[in-house]
Amino acid sequence: MSEELGELQEHAEHGREHRELAPVSLTMAVLAVLVAVVSLLGHRTHTEEIILQNKVTDQWGYYQAKNIRRHNDELFADLTGVIATKDAESAAKLKEKYTAEADRYKEDQKELDAKARELEKEGEETRHRADRFDLAEVFLEIALVISSITLLSGRRLFWHLGLVVAAAGILITASVWLMH
Repeated sequence: MSEELGELQEHAEHGREHRELAPVSLTMAVLAVLVAVVSLLGHRTHTEEIILQNKVTDQWGYYQAKNIRRHNDELFADLTGVIATKDAESAAKLKEKYTAEADRYKEDQKELDAKARELEKEGEETRHRADRFDLAEVFLEIALVISSITLLSGRRLFWHLGLVVAAAGILITASVWLMH
């Protein structure tokens, strides 16, 4: 810990001696904050993506459960038509009941299918947003590193290059909110 404090003190002294590098130091501080913010946004968006994927999985599981119930009702309705019985009227009522239930499950499945596909689409969009945040984070981190080379070399070319790369990262971040 004391080693890090000593290093910070050296950088502060270096900054006092070279006032022309103050904008570079300020830029680096701003870039560090932007990296943290974009990183947090990316993590939150990935979490949202995982939650949506779980909802999709649950929706398809519910769809499959309805499908199994529908098949069981269809099978039972078919069996009532081929098994000999003493009470044909009761068998016909049972067949009608299970056929109606199978039809209801079929309608339910259509709704579940649509909902699951809608959630899949939303999850895909969320994944693309998360990927954009990740890409923006990379650009901002690269900009931070390139800008820091200015402190080592004293050449402002690296600071200007870092600003250009940072602008790309900021534009990529902004593009997330333009996606729809």
